[in-house]
Amino acid sequence: MRKAIGLLVNPIAGMGGAVGLSGTDGKLEEALRRGAVPRAAARAVEALSRLGGEEIHWYTAAAPMGEDVLAAAGIDRFTVLYRPASPTTAADTKAACRAFLDAGVDLILFCGGDGTARDVFDAVGRSVPILGIPAGVKMYSAVFAVNPAAAAELLRLAGEIPCRDSEVMDVDEEAYRSGRLAARLYGYACVPYIPERTQGGKQVFEEQDEERAKDAIAAFIAEIMLPDTLYIIGAGSTTARIMERLGLTPTLLGVDVVRNGEVLARNADEWTLFALLERYPRAKIIVSPIGAQGFVLGRGNQQISPAVLRRAGLSNLIVVATPGKLQATPVLYVDTGDPALDREVGETLLVVSGYRLGQRKRVVHAD
Repeated sequence: MRKAIGLLVNPIAGMGGAVGLSGTDGKLEEALRRGAVPRAAARAVEALSRLGGEEIHWYTAAAPMGEDVLAAAGIDRFTVLYRPASPTTAADTKAACRAFLDAGVDLILFCGGDGTARDVFDAVGRSVPILGIPAGVKMYSAVFAVNPAAAAELLRLAGEIPCRDSEVMDVDEEAYRSGRLAARLYGYACVPYIPERTQGGKQVFEEQDEERAKDAIAAFIAEIMLPDTLYIIGAGSTTARIMERLGLTPTLLGVDVVRNGEVLARNADEWTLFALLERYPRAKIIVSPIGAQGFVLGRGNQQISPAVLRRAGLSNLIVVATPGKLQATPVLYVDTGDPALDREVGETLLVVSGYRLGQRKRVVHAD
């Protein structure tokens, strides 16, 4: 059955991640100053290149908001309905989506992060299904595929698989950059759903037992830390507790670097991490999955890039999470932007869940 699909790409989505900005909204000039490079187009092409043989007519926006991506993926059956300003803005996203709606599309496929999801939802509400190709820094909304390959699979089956009501989250960017997660439910969108292909929304765990578990994990990690070893400590409240156990102040939503009890970098970007690894090659990386979503890498910690992971070695990756979080997280995901590296993670990961306690969790590879 021939489908009509609207394609929208936010060309600046995700540019703040690797440079440690915790988001790009309102920070494009600063991201560019720090050496950020676009990533949304490559993520979109990765998905679209799997759909060239499908019976789809695409409707899109001009230039970097969709037209260029379709051409790069080798797709020529498309109609440009909207021409954005330069640089593009949220108003362009909304206007393009309203044009798609007027054209009678069956679904809107967008590439971006939570801010893009909110703008798409603002324009179309529940009048048409939407689906996100993840390309932002943080993606707490449940409207995204787990990675570009999964987005292609979901789109291919759209109309044959059920849609579910999925949360669109409104995340306060300024609060996030200052180390505080302030998110509220913005609305429910209709999203094609296959288990382990469509991501869940983030959950926050604050029960008393969870706090004790964080303390136990921190005590164990502090006990096994090696001298003269670089520790790259990712975002999250569980990893923050490790820093606090060491008597250090954490960057709750950033990446810190510690060696011999001394902080070498706070809220480090990708280049800082790689430079420190060049100087101190003996290293460990400590991360915690996003609650309920299960993403270990690729959501909120893009500073820990494929280059950084390869330099440190995947064997030196330590995953920590409380039992409560793991109970609500049936599987784990990795989405570094390098599918070959993602596969090297393997089929399972051992997760430290207490003092000398661990659980082995299955890793899903959606390709």
